[in-house]
Amino acid sequence: MSLLSPADPAWPAKAAAEAERWRANVAGIVTVHHIGSTSVPALPAKPILDLIPVFDTDDNADAAQEAVEALGYEWMGTFGLDGRRYARKFDPETGARLVHAHAYVQGHPDIRRHLAFRDALRDKAALRAGYTSIKAACASRYSDGGDGYQSCKSDWIVEVETRALERLI
Repeated sequence: MSLLSPADPAWPAKAAAEAERWRANVAGIVTVHHIGSTSVPALPAKPILDLIPVFDTDDNADAAQEAVEALGYEWMGTFGLDGRRYARKFDPETGARLVHAHAYVQGHPDIRRHLAFRDALRDKAALRAGYTSIKAACASRYSDGGDGYQSCKSDWIVEVETRALERLI
């Protein structure tokens, strides 16, 4: 089984439905962005939705754990990144990971960074092709995913993010 799946046209609708669950059930949500490879049309991806729920205040973000867990997520706290509240959702029957939620308070710079990367990939076919190639090479080297796969893609992602934030692409 391949780490990457072909782009699924249902991913945006699934992300929108999950975002609506957050808005309806978690206090203090300003918006929820769909990011990551599943948010870019025609891009192969691990079939896991990445979301950025954006909170209005730190107090609401800190108080969200119970509501997020009620939505079926495992609350992981900052999980190594200051300012982030991370949660992940698994399929209760198969155990497959379904969603990564990287929640931040509005104004956090990581929100802008993630959106700049996503938008650059959406806007530039050459970047999508380059990222598809990088992802395929990394997936073949690290077929179990995890840290090796992420590390393999990291330099390319940082370069594109930096250029996108500087509006050079």
